[in-house]
Amino acid sequence: MGSPEDDRSADHVFKPPASPILEAVLQNARNQQYLGTRLDAAGNRIDPDRLSDIVRHGPVLEALREEPRDRREIEAQLDVSRATSHRLMKWLGEQGFVEKVDGRFQLTGRGEAVTDEVLRFEANVSTAHRMGPLLDAICPHHAEFAIEPMVDATVTVAEPSDPYRPVERFISLVNESETFRGFNTTHMAPLSIGEFYQQLFDATESEIVYTPQVVEKLVDTYPNRTNEAIDRGQLTLRTREKLPYGLAIFDDRVGIGGYDDETGLMQAFVDTDSSLAREWADRVYASVKADSTPLDGRVDQ
Repeated sequence: MGSPEDDRSADHVFKPPASPILEAVLQNARNQQYLGTRLDAAGNRIDPDRLSDIVRHGPVLEALREEPRDRREIEAQLDVSRATSHRLMKWLGEQGFVEKVDGRFQLTGRGEAVTDEVLRFEANVSTAHRMGPLLDAICPHHAEFAIEPMVDATVTVAEPSDPYRPVERFISLVNESETFRGFNTTHMAPLSIGEFYQQLFDATESEIVYTPQVVEKLVDTYPNRTNEAIDRGQLTLRTREKLPYGLAIFDDRVGIGGYDDETGLMQAFVDTDSSLAREWADRVYASVKADSTPLDGRVDQ
């Protein structure tokens, strides 16, 4: 969906300052594609079999991350035999991840760090898998998109028997919100769905960034209501030539939409009330808004 320059995420584009946590997440996302090269240069590649072994030991590492445990507690927690627990703890000890103190196994400092990374890996892979339909649809070059804030998100995907599921989820959140901000590559909802546009024009205080072509189509379809909503200050429209995907910011949640290039229908909608995702969404929206053009007053019909 566009080229890297289409995204306009170059350094000269305005970006509000982020908290240290969000900035770290975003920087990590930007650097992902270079990690292999950096590891090669440093000579720090881990043997794939060893890496696989570390992930396989994730459950016992997680159990020990909660608290030190003796062998019987480990066997009960993981539902494994005495022989299996002995093998697990022997391997973890050889790696320097675990030490035995007063009859109980506990993680070393190295073990705690590795455990946290294993859990982060699992969370991000699980999230990427659930968000697959969205990730397949959005612009792959958008540098400011990060998976980590969306770990607990609700994922709604279109199905052959119900192609409007993502749109219905989106509209339900609009109906529950007094304010709405966002941008989109196409119409937030098909122009034929009057429920959404009634909410947009009459109830929700909205600010939306669209491409000029989408604004033109909106005005052609709802000329009087669009201008009346603009006159009342209910609706603010802005335009931008290129947009990376669909972003929606509600009172209590944020959402991201991915669309089919041919049909224009929303294929997936992911939403969350995560505070980190909210900060990320506010930052991205502010950046896009700063690089958009406001529509002054009424729109010509």
